[in-house]
Amino acid sequence: MAPIFSLFLSFVMLSWSIAQGQGPPSPGYSPSTSVRTVKFDQVFRNLWGPQHQRADQDSITIWLDKTSGSGFKSIQPYQSGYFGAAMKLQPGYTAGVITSFYLSNNEDHPGNHDEIDIEFLGTTPDELYTLQTNVYIKGSGDGNIIGREMKFHLWFDPTQDFHNYAALWTPSEIIFFVDDVPIRRYTRKSEATFPTRPMWVYGSIWDASTWATDNGRYKANYNYQPFVGRYTNFKISGCIAGGPASCRPPSVSPSDTGSLSQQQLAAMNWVQRNYLVYDYCQDPKRDHGQIPEC
Repeated sequence: MAPIFSLFLSFVMLSWSIAQGQGPPSPGYSPSTSVRTVKFDQVFRNLWGPQHQRADQDSITIWLDKTSGSGFKSIQPYQSGYFGAAMKLQPGYTAGVITSFYLSNNEDHPGNHDEIDIEFLGTTPDELYTLQTNVYIKGSGDGNIIGREMKFHLWFDPTQDFHNYAALWTPSEIIFFVDDVPIRRYTRKSEATFPTRPMWVYGSIWDASTWATDNGRYKANYNYQPFVGRYTNFKISGCIAGGPASCRPPSVSPSDTGSLSQQQLAAMNWVQRNYLVYDYCQDPKRDHGQIPEC
Protein backbone atom coordinates (compact mmCIF):
# COMPACT_ATOMS: atom_id res chain seq x y z
CA MET A 1 0.00 0.00 0.00
CA ALA A 2 2.89 2.38 0.66
CA PRO A 3 3.79 2.99 -3.04
CA ILE A 4 0.11 3.58 -3.91
CA PHE A 5 -0.28 6.02 -1.03
CA SER A 6 2.90 7.80 -2.08
CA LEU A 7 1.59 8.26 -5.63
CA PHE A 8 -1.75 9.51 -4.30
CA LEU A 9 -0.02 11.99 -1.99
CA SER A 10 2.15 13.23 -4.86
CA PHE A 11 -0.96 13.76 -7.00
CA VAL A 12 -2.70 15.68 -4.19
CA MET A 13 0.33 17.92 -3.68
CA LEU A 14 0.62 18.52 -7.42
CA SER A 15 -3.06 19.46 -7.65
CA TRP A 16 -2.65 21.80 -4.69
CA SER A 17 0.36 23.52 -6.22
CA ILE A 18 -1.53 24.14 -9.49
CA ALA A 19 -4.51 25.47 -7.55
CA GLN A 20 -2.24 28.00 -5.85
CA GLY A 21 -0.90 29.21 -9.20
CA GLN A 22 -1.77 32.64 -10.48
CA GLY A 23 -2.99 33.04 -14.02
CA PRO A 24 -1.40 35.46 -16.44
CA PRO A 25 -2.51 39.08 -16.81
CA SER A 26 -5.15 39.67 -19.46
CA PRO A 27 -3.71 40.05 -22.95
CA GLY A 28 -6.56 42.44 -23.72
CA TYR A 29 -7.49 40.72 -26.98
CA SER A 30 -8.57 37.24 -28.03
CA PRO A 31 -7.54 36.39 -31.60
CA SER A 32 -9.68 33.25 -31.53
CA THR A 33 -12.86 35.37 -31.41
CA SER A 34 -12.20 36.45 -35.01
CA VAL A 35 -11.97 32.82 -36.19
CA ARG A 36 -15.07 30.70 -36.59
CA THR A 37 -15.28 27.18 -35.20
CA VAL A 38 -15.32 24.48 -37.87
CA LYS A 39 -16.62 20.94 -37.75
CA PHE A 40 -13.97 18.22 -37.64
CA ASP A 41 -15.12 16.50 -40.82
CA GLN A 42 -15.14 19.79 -42.74
CA VAL A 43 -11.39 20.17 -42.33
CA PHE A 44 -9.81 16.82 -41.35
CA ARG A 45 -9.64 13.17 -42.31
CA ASN A 46 -8.16 10.13 -40.58
CA LEU A 47 -4.47 9.64 -41.34
CA TRP A 48 -3.64 6.48 -39.40
CA GLY A 49 -5.03 4.28 -36.65
CA PRO A 50 -8.70 4.57 -37.68
CA GLN A 51 -9.66 1.93 -35.13
CA HIS A 52 -8.19 4.18 -32.42
CA GLN A 53 -10.27 7.27 -33.05
CA ARG A 54 -13.87 8.28 -32.59
CA ALA A 55 -15.11 11.41 -34.33
CA ASP A 56 -18.33 13.31 -34.53
CA GLN A 57 -19.03 16.57 -36.34
CA ASP A 58 -17.53 18.81 -33.67
CA SER A 59 -14.82 16.78 -31.96
CA ILE A 60 -12.55 13.77 -32.05
CA THR A 61 -11.12 11.39 -29.46
CA ILE A 62 -7.93 9.47 -30.29
CA TRP A 63 -6.08 6.94 -28.20
CA LEU A 64 -2.90 4.93 -27.93
CA ASP A 65 -2.57 1.36 -26.71
CA LYS A 66 0.08 -1.30 -27.23
CA THR A 67 -1.24 -2.04 -30.73
CA SER A 68 -1.38 1.45 -32.22
CA GLY A 69 -1.79 5.18 -31.79
CA SER A 70 -3.81 7.42 -34.09
CA GLY A 71 -3.65 10.61 -36.11
CA PHE A 72 -5.63 12.93 -38.37
CA LYS A 73 -4.68 15.37 -41.13
CA SER A 74 -6.24 18.37 -42.80
CA ILE A 75 -7.82 17.97 -46.21
CA GLN A 76 -5.96 21.02 -47.54
CA PRO A 77 -2.41 22.34 -47.13
CA TYR A 78 -1.98 25.94 -45.96
CA GLN A 79 0.48 28.72 -46.68
CA SER A 80 -0.31 30.68 -43.50
CA GLY A 81 -3.12 31.16 -40.99
CA TYR A 82 -4.54 30.62 -37.52
CA PHE A 83 -4.76 26.99 -36.39
CA GLY A 84 -6.29 26.13 -33.03
CA ALA A 85 -8.09 23.41 -31.09
CA ALA A 86 -9.34 22.83 -27.57
CA MET A 87 -7.63 19.80 -26.03
CA LYS A 88 -8.06 17.75 -22.87
CA LEU A 89 -5.28 15.45 -21.76
CA GLN A 90 -5.14 12.12 -19.98
CA PRO A 91 -4.42 12.27 -16.22
CA GLY A 92 -2.17 9.90 -14.30
CA TYR A 93 0.81 8.06 -15.75
CA THR A 94 1.36 9.15 -19.36
CA ALA A 95 5.18 9.05 -19.59
CA GLY A 96 6.50 8.48 -23.10
CA VAL A 97 3.24 9.54 -24.76
CA ILE A 98 2.96 12.56 -27.09
CA THR A 99 -0.39 14.26 -27.68
CA SER A 100 -0.01 16.87 -30.40
CA PHE A 101 -1.55 19.45 -32.72
CA TYR A 102 0.82 20.76 -35.37
CA LEU A 103 1.62 21.80 -38.94
CA SER A 104 4.08 19.89 -41.10
CA ASN A 105 5.11 19.04 -44.66
CA ASN A 106 7.04 15.94 -43.65
CA GLU A 107 5.17 13.73 -46.10
CA ASP A 108 6.14 16.08 -48.94
CA HIS A 109 9.73 16.70 -47.80
CA PRO A 110 10.87 13.73 -45.68
CA GLY A 111 14.10 14.47 -43.81
CA ASN A 112 14.07 18.08 -45.00
CA HIS A 113 10.73 19.36 -43.77
CA ASP A 114 9.18 22.31 -41.97
CA GLU A 115 7.04 22.04 -38.85
CA ILE A 116 5.22 24.14 -36.25
CA ASP A 117 4.52 22.06 -33.16
CA ILE A 118 2.23 22.12 -30.15
CA GLU A 119 3.14 18.94 -28.28
CA PHE A 120 2.30 17.70 -24.81
CA LEU A 121 5.03 15.52 -23.35
CA GLY A 122 3.59 12.77 -21.18
CA THR A 123 4.49 12.68 -17.51
CA THR A 124 4.44 10.77 -14.25
CA PRO A 125 1.72 11.44 -11.66
CA ASP A 126 4.01 13.55 -9.46
CA GLU A 127 5.14 15.88 -12.28
CA LEU A 128 3.48 18.54 -14.41
CA TYR A 129 2.74 18.12 -18.08
CA THR A 130 5.19 19.94 -20.36
CA LEU A 131 3.91 21.86 -23.36
CA GLN A 132 6.62 21.84 -26.03
CA THR A 133 6.48 24.40 -28.83
CA ASN A 134 8.83 23.80 -31.71
CA VAL A 135 9.74 25.10 -35.15
CA TYR A 136 11.60 23.17 -37.85
CA ILE A 137 12.95 24.78 -41.01
CA LYS A 138 14.08 22.43 -43.80
CA GLY A 139 16.31 20.45 -41.45
CA SER A 140 19.97 21.11 -42.18
CA GLY A 141 19.85 19.78 -45.71
CA ASP A 142 21.28 16.39 -44.74
CA GLY A 143 18.27 14.91 -42.97
CA ASN A 144 19.38 16.26 -39.58
CA ILE A 145 16.28 18.04 -38.30
CA ILE A 146 17.15 21.01 -36.09
CA GLY A 147 14.62 21.70 -33.35
CA ARG A 148 13.91 25.13 -31.91
CA GLU A 149 12.16 24.04 -28.74
CA MET A 150 10.68 26.21 -26.02
CA LYS A 151 8.98 24.25 -23.25
CA PHE A 152 6.44 25.44 -20.72
CA HIS A 153 4.52 24.29 -17.70
CA LEU A 154 0.99 25.65 -17.43
CA TRP A 155 -0.87 27.70 -14.83
CA PHE A 156 -3.71 25.13 -14.82
CA ASP A 157 -4.15 21.37 -14.95
CA PRO A 158 -4.70 20.45 -18.64
CA THR A 159 -6.30 17.13 -17.66
CA GLN A 160 -9.25 18.71 -15.84
CA ASP A 161 -10.92 20.55 -18.70
CA PHE A 162 -10.57 21.62 -22.32
CA HIS A 163 -8.22 24.52 -23.01
CA ASN A 164 -7.49 26.25 -26.30
CA TYR A 165 -4.08 25.92 -27.96
CA ALA A 166 -3.20 27.64 -31.21
CA ALA A 167 -0.46 28.80 -33.55
CA LEU A 168 -0.71 31.86 -35.78
CA TRP A 169 1.62 31.58 -38.78
CA THR A 170 2.09 34.70 -40.88
CA PRO A 171 4.75 35.61 -43.45
CA SER A 172 6.68 37.45 -40.72
CA GLU A 173 6.18 35.53 -37.46
CA ILE A 174 4.76 32.53 -35.63
CA ILE A 175 2.92 33.09 -32.35
CA PHE A 176 1.83 30.31 -30.00
CA PHE A 177 -1.23 30.84 -27.78
CA VAL A 178 -2.76 29.14 -24.76
CA ASP A 179 -6.32 30.31 -24.09
CA ASP A 180 -5.57 33.37 -26.26
CA VAL A 181 -2.54 34.29 -24.14
CA PRO A 182 0.57 34.51 -26.34
CA ILE A 183 3.35 32.38 -24.86
CA ARG A 184 5.96 32.46 -27.62
CA ARG A 185 6.80 34.64 -30.60
CA TYR A 186 9.15 33.37 -33.30
CA THR A 187 10.00 36.09 -35.80
CA ARG A 188 11.31 35.85 -39.34
CA LYS A 189 14.90 37.07 -39.26
CA SER A 190 15.94 35.44 -42.52
CA GLU A 191 14.47 33.08 -45.09
CA ALA A 192 16.83 30.35 -43.88
CA THR A 193 15.35 30.40 -40.38
CA PHE A 194 11.62 30.64 -41.17
CA PRO A 195 9.17 28.12 -42.67
CA THR A 196 7.64 29.34 -45.93
CA ARG A 197 6.57 26.16 -47.72
CA PRO A 198 2.93 24.96 -47.51
CA MET A 199 2.05 22.72 -44.56
CA TRP A 200 -0.81 20.46 -43.52
CA VAL A 201 -2.48 20.48 -40.09
CA TYR A 202 -2.21 17.32 -38.00
CA GLY A 203 -3.22 15.89 -34.65
CA SER A 204 -1.86 12.66 -33.19
CA ILE A 205 -1.12 10.54 -30.14
CA TRP A 206 1.89 8.22 -30.27
CA ASP A 207 4.65 6.49 -28.31
CA ALA A 208 7.82 8.60 -28.07
CA SER A 209 9.36 6.70 -25.18
CA THR A 210 12.90 7.25 -26.47
CA TRP A 211 12.82 10.98 -25.66
CA ALA A 212 9.49 12.40 -24.50
CA THR A 213 9.73 12.19 -20.70
CA ASP A 214 12.93 13.16 -18.91
CA ASN A 215 14.95 12.44 -22.08
CA GLY A 216 13.61 8.91 -22.27
CA ARG A 217 14.14 7.94 -18.64
CA TYR A 218 10.45 7.11 -18.22
CA LYS A 219 8.80 4.96 -20.90
CA ALA A 220 5.21 4.36 -21.91
CA ASN A 221 3.71 1.78 -19.55
CA TYR A 222 0.84 -0.05 -21.21
CA ASN A 223 -0.52 -1.21 -17.89
CA TYR A 224 -2.14 2.27 -17.94
CA GLN A 225 -3.59 2.03 -21.46
CA PRO A 226 -5.46 3.39 -23.26
CA PHE A 227 -3.88 6.85 -23.36
CA VAL A 228 -6.53 9.25 -24.61
CA GLY A 229 -6.41 12.68 -26.25
CA ARG A 230 -9.59 14.71 -26.79
CA TYR A 231 -9.97 17.58 -29.29
CA THR A 232 -12.84 19.97 -29.99
CA ASN A 233 -13.57 23.60 -30.90
CA PHE A 234 -11.37 23.55 -34.00
CA LYS A 235 -10.62 27.06 -35.25
CA ILE A 236 -8.95 27.10 -38.64
CA SER A 237 -8.60 30.24 -40.75
CA GLY A 238 -5.80 29.86 -43.25
CA CYS A 239 -4.61 30.77 -46.69
CA ILE A 240 -4.81 27.58 -48.73
CA ALA A 241 -1.69 26.73 -50.71
CA GLY A 242 -2.13 27.89 -54.28
CA GLY A 243 -4.97 30.20 -53.30
CA PRO A 244 -5.37 33.92 -54.03
CA ALA A 245 -2.26 36.03 -53.45
CA SER A 246 -4.48 38.57 -51.72
CA CYS A 247 -5.25 36.16 -48.85
CA ARG A 248 -4.07 37.33 -45.43
CA PRO A 249 -4.07 35.41 -42.11
CA PRO A 250 -6.10 36.79 -39.18
CA SER A 251 -4.69 39.66 -37.18
CA VAL A 252 -2.90 38.85 -33.94
CA SER A 253 -3.94 42.07 -32.21
CA PRO A 254 -6.83 44.57 -32.17
CA SER A 255 -4.74 47.19 -33.98
CA ASP A 256 -4.60 45.06 -37.13
CA THR A 257 -0.96 46.10 -37.51
CA GLY A 258 0.25 42.50 -37.56
CA SER A 259 2.15 42.71 -34.28
CA LEU A 260 1.38 42.02 -30.64
CA SER A 261 0.06 44.90 -28.54
CA GLN A 262 1.93 46.07 -25.46
CA GLN A 263 -0.68 44.34 -23.29
CA GLN A 264 -0.21 41.08 -25.17
CA LEU A 265 3.57 41.38 -24.87
CA ALA A 266 3.24 41.94 -21.12
CA ALA A 267 1.13 38.76 -20.79
CA MET A 268 3.65 36.77 -22.85
CA ASN A 269 6.58 38.06 -20.81
CA TRP A 270 4.75 37.08 -17.61
CA VAL A 271 4.26 33.51 -18.88
CA GLN A 272 7.90 33.22 -19.89
CA ARG A 273 9.12 34.56 -16.53
CA ASN A 274 6.96 32.17 -14.55
CA TYR A 275 6.38 29.04 -16.66
CA LEU A 276 9.14 28.71 -19.25
CA VAL A 277 11.24 25.65 -18.38
CA TYR A 278 13.47 25.31 -21.47
CA ASP A 279 14.67 27.69 -24.18
CA TYR A 280 16.86 26.27 -26.94
CA CYS A 281 18.60 29.63 -27.35
CA GLN A 282 19.82 29.43 -23.74
CA ASP A 283 21.04 25.83 -23.97
CA PRO A 284 24.87 25.77 -23.87
CA LYS A 285 24.86 22.24 -25.33
CA ARG A 286 23.34 23.43 -28.61
CA ASP A 287 25.45 24.27 -31.65
CA HIS A 288 24.55 27.92 -32.06
CA GLY A 289 26.00 27.91 -35.53
CA GLN A 290 22.89 25.95 -36.54
CA ILE A 291 20.47 28.39 -34.87
CA PRO A 292 21.68 31.85 -35.98
CA GLU A 293 18.38 33.49 -35.03
CA CYS A 294 19.45 33.18 -31.37
